[in-house]
Amino acid sequence: MIVALAVLLAIAVGSCMQRVSGMGVGLISGPILSLILGPVEGIMVLNILACLNAGATTVAVRKNVVWSQFALIGSVMILGSVPAAFLIAAMDTAPLLILVGVALLIALAVVTFGKNLVPPVTGRAPALTAGVVGGFTNTLAGIAGPVFTVYFSAAKWSQAHYAATMQPLFMLGGAISFLVKALVGAAAITSINWMVWPAGLIGMFIGISVGGLIADKIDQAAARKFSLIVAAAGAAAAVIRGWTSL
Repeated sequence: MIVALAVLLAIAVGSCMQRVSGMGVGLISGPILSLILGPVEGIMVLNILACLNAGATTVAVRKNVVWSQFALIGSVMILGSVPAAFLIAAMDTAPLLILVGVALLIALAVVTFGKNLVPPVTGRAPALTAGVVGGFTNTLAGIAGPVFTVYFSAAKWSQAHYAATMQPLFMLGGAISFLVKALVGAAAITSINWMVWPAGLIGMFIGISVGGLIADKIDQAAARKFSLIVAAAGAAAAVIRGWTSL
C-alpha cells in the first residue's frame, strides 16, 4: 500500500509539471520509481505511464504540435532504444541504478547549463540525432525530455511549439521502450505489483487535472526549475543507493 501511494504521488507531481512546463514525468517520477521499484521495473512502469500521460497531454496541446518534426524525430527513436534494452538486460541492479542516476544528472546538467551553449542548428541531421539519442536515454532511464529540449532550443523553436511537439514524442518513445525491452527480455511486466497500475493511473489523472487548472496561472520558468531540483535530488538518491548496494 505504501509503494502504491508513493507511485501515485510521484506520477501526480510529474504529470502536473509536464502539463505546465512540457517536461516532468520522466524527470521527477523516473528516479523515484527507480528507487521504489528498482531500475528495471521502475523505468518499465514509467515508460508505460509516460506513454499514456503524453497521449492525454497531446490531445490538449495538439494545435501546437509540429507533426512533420514529430514524424522525422520519431522515425529513428527505435535505433537508440534497441542497444539500450540490451544494455539493461546485461547489467546487474546496483550498477544499473547508478547508471540511471548518472545519466539523469548528466541530462539535467546539459539542459540547465548547456542548452544555451549549443550553436544554432538546421536541417534533418540534428533532428535525427536527437531522435536516436532520445530513444536511448528514454529506454535506459525514461528521460528523453532533456535531449529534445536541447535540440529544440538549438533549432530556435518557440516554447509553445517544442513543449507540445515533445508530447507525442514521449508517447511514441514510451511505447517503443516498453515493446523493445519486452522483446529482448530486459524486463517483464508480470513482475510488477498490480496495485502500481491503478495508483499510477489515478496519479496521472490528478496531475493532468491540476496541471490544466494552473498551467496559465503559474510561471513556467519557476515550474521548470522546481522540476529540475526534484529530479536532481531523485537522481542523486539513485546513485547513492546503487553505490551502497554494490
